[in-house]
Amino acid sequence: MTLDLVPIWTLILGTSIFLYVLLDGFDLGVGMLFGLAPDTLTRNLMMNTISPVWDGNETWLILGVLGLLSAFPLAFVIILPAVYFPMVTMVLALAFRGVAFEFRYRDSERKSFWDHGFAIGSLIATFAQGVVLGAFIQGFEVEGRHFAGGSFDCLTPFSVLTGLALVAGYILLGAGWLVLKTEGELQARARRQGRCALVGVVAAIAAVSLWTPAEDPAIAHRWFDDIHLLLLSPVPIATAAAAWTVWRRLGSDSEAGPFLGTIAVFVLSYLGVAISMWPMIVPRHYTLWEAASSPSTQAFLLIGTLFQLPVILGYSAWSYWVFRGKVRSAK
Repeated sequence: MTLDLVPIWTLILGTSIFLYVLLDGFDLGVGMLFGLAPDTLTRNLMMNTISPVWDGNETWLILGVLGLLSAFPLAFVIILPAVYFPMVTMVLALAFRGVAFEFRYRDSERKSFWDHGFAIGSLIATFAQGVVLGAFIQGFEVEGRHFAGGSFDCLTPFSVLTGLALVAGYILLGAGWLVLKTEGELQARARRQGRCALVGVVAAIAAVSLWTPAEDPAIAHRWFDDIHLLLLSPVPIATAAAAWTVWRRLGSDSEAGPFLGTIAVFVLSYLGVAISMWPMIVPRHYTLWEAASSPSTQAFLLIGTLFQLPVILGYSAWSYWVFRGKVRSAK
């Protein structure tokens, strides 16, 4: 009997995407808040909270994309053309953001330009990621085994909403990170900004939660029919409880609470999307098993991946451990 590797690859792919959203999400959030900082000293301090770890966070995006290509090639050849425009926009924004990060230290005469570039690059990359998410949830026009829609089909009112939702979510993550890593007025400002972002996140979660089942009967059935409503109701209840906890922690003296609570909100939101989509990887067209590569290919790739994952996880954990604690230098 052949071992079914699709669940294992689904777990690897899902975990990689979530870790990218979480880890790159907070530094993109700090990047967006960076543009609202009142002075150079504050901006330097904010930059120093992410500079030791920010570039390594994107490793998980690379792993996720390569995992999709290798383990689910049919999904890759359909999804990538469907979201080509926001994906290219995201990559260019991330690249410019990286350039701005380096040049703000080396080109002092145009430091203000690079500071604005870092903030705008963070905003554009985040919004583009949200558009990709919205396009994925709504689904794609497919004929046979190919994407049959247009280049800008991904730009819909729903995908714009998810783009704005992710902007609010990443700002909330970034604010939580600043509360954890800074002190004084910067920390107090991050608490206020986090509460504003949390209002947007809660409103966006509510809007998406109502919009998706209203447009897709299958999702409505998954969440609201008979026993499903009873079994799945803990997810939205826990999400509301986590959001309330974040609100209270932002208003208290807690330093780790806002960031950890925001992680819980993201985990539960991610779980909600997974429940709505399961077992589809190309919504309304192909399941995970239908889009998967051959078992021999999955097994071969899994061997290499299982060697790489401990290295990536170990390096990430080590870098965050080394640079733990408060950031007090604004050089």
